[in-house]
Amino acid sequence: EAVFLVYAVPDITVNCKRLDLVDHKSRNNNYPAKIINDHFQNYKSYGIPKAQLVIADIPYNVGKNAYGSNPAWYIGGDNAKGESENANKEFFDTDKDFRITEFLHFCSKLMRKEPKQRGLAPAMIVFCAFDQQMEIIEKAKRYGINRYINIVFRKNFSAQVLKANMRIVGNAEYGLVLYREKLPKFNNNGKMVFNVMDWETDEKGILYEKIHPTQKSIKLLERLIKIFTDEGEVVIDPVAGSGSTLIAANNLNRKSYGFEIKKDFYGQAKDWIERNKTIKDEIKEHGFSKTLINEEQPSLF
Repeated sequence: EAVFLVYAVPDITVNCKRLDLVDHKSRNNNYPAKIINDHFQNYKSYGIPKAQLVIADIPYNVGKNAYGSNPAWYIGGDNAKGESENANKEFFDTDKDFRITEFLHFCSKLMRKEPKQRGLAPAMIVFCAFDQQMEIIEKAKRYGINRYINIVFRKNFSAQVLKANMRIVGNAEYGLVLYREKLPKFNNNGKMVFNVMDWETDEKGILYEKIHPTQKSIKLLERLIKIFTDEGEVVIDPVAGSGSTLIAANNLNRKSYGFEIKKDFYGQAKDWIERNKTIKDEIKEHGFSKTLINEEQPSLF
């Protein structure tokens, strides 16, 4: 038993740090992470505060080609076995009719007002397809969001493996930082923030669940949230999907709110958020999490 505990304790310590729960401040604060099964248009009904940062991974409007060059198009990823149930399928039935103008209109209302002081302005981050960027930039201006910075997220892999021998394959995703006039808050410690960023992936396990087909990693979201917000500030995801934005914000002691209209994604996201909260509460109370230990070593408790 003694040898076994020596093995388990370092893993617990790593997980405590991973959740930012070992420092004094996080032990004394309880920040909400709330996902709502409703359309973001109805935000006023819920009395949520205005955001310092809005993060959204909008539908790319790829329609029936969602899995076009992905192994998931074929059974077991093998084209010799024939097409899978994902062939000629959309990720979601809302993909083809997502209204960018309507989305930007409501996001402009979700952001807090631009303060008089410099360096404190709010921002939006929108993950989008390459060919959506100019449409978003131009339509955002209708709602006073006049400035932008484009971002490229560089992966060390490509989902387009089926076409690897046919052409150059994509290993990048794209995004925009949108803001009104004043530069948004940057927590960059006096260093430059490059607009080409490495795509950080999550490990497998209870802390990093995979719920949504276009889910962004907790580590990547945490990096962005750290740059554009301070502890205690509000992060809103109008199209929350898996809830990963809310998890990332909560890990960093930010208040977070999200909207998800699909009941299945909402249910899974809500469960993940609640498990994450349970783990944090256990660490606050005991200095370790029984939930995490039972996941890794079920025989211990």
